[in-house]
Amino acid sequence: MFTGLVEEIGVVEELVRNDETGTTLTIALPEGSDKLADAQLGDSIAVNGVCLTATNINNKHDGGGGGKPSFTVGVAPETLRLTNLGDLRPGSPVNLERAVRADTRMGGHFVQGHVDTTAEVVSVERDGEALTFRFRPRSRDVLRYVVYKGFVAVDGTSLTVTRVDDDEGWFEVMLIAYTQDKVVVAQKRAGESVNVEVDVLAKYAEKSLAGFLGGMQVTSVIEKMVQNIVAQGMGGHT
Repeated sequence: MFTGLVEEIGVVEELVRNDETGTTLTIALPEGSDKLADAQLGDSIAVNGVCLTATNINNKHDGGGGGKPSFTVGVAPETLRLTNLGDLRPGSPVNLERAVRADTRMGGHFVQGHVDTTAEVVSVERDGEALTFRFRPRSRDVLRYVVYKGFVAVDGTSLTVTRVDDDEGWFEVMLIAYTQDKVVVAQKRAGESVNVEVDVLAKYAEKSLAGFLGGMQVTSVIEKMVQNIVAQGMGGHT
């Protein structure tokens, strides 16, 4: 489990592709970073919002010239197909977040590290010191979980939805100046892709409501309610 609060921006140091076993990524952190100080093999680390398992850890956080701390993860072929990790190259910046601890303040929102779809950056517009990003999800089905002022994780960054258009198939978020310096999303340009994970609580709410309605579609229930109201109104005037 993660919070969507990016702890560090890392850089892809090495990328080894294998069609059968998947891709191995080695990611370097800034020199002197202590984010791997207590890391253990098998720990979960979110890379651009994708929960991955550390298979090797090179912890050099003393800043004494011993090099940059780094870690290695394996990426399965299915993960490459469903996320934007397949677009990474040596030198690519990535958002990093370690799994949340029980004694950590819960900022952001509940992020699982399970990407729902990728989205294309449609536009980037400046609004004062802020940047407004418009995204078009590859799978438009996820938009039913994206609501105005709700949460969404973009490349693992917890952001608030500022606009959403279900008909045209896009949503927007805004990055303030402070956030722009802390996440890789701010470096994205139109045409590039991001990983999107919707709020898991919305999925639970949908499933619970579906169970309550006995499998009936929400729209069908609303239509029946409207029909009953109209029928009652007409009956009162006859």
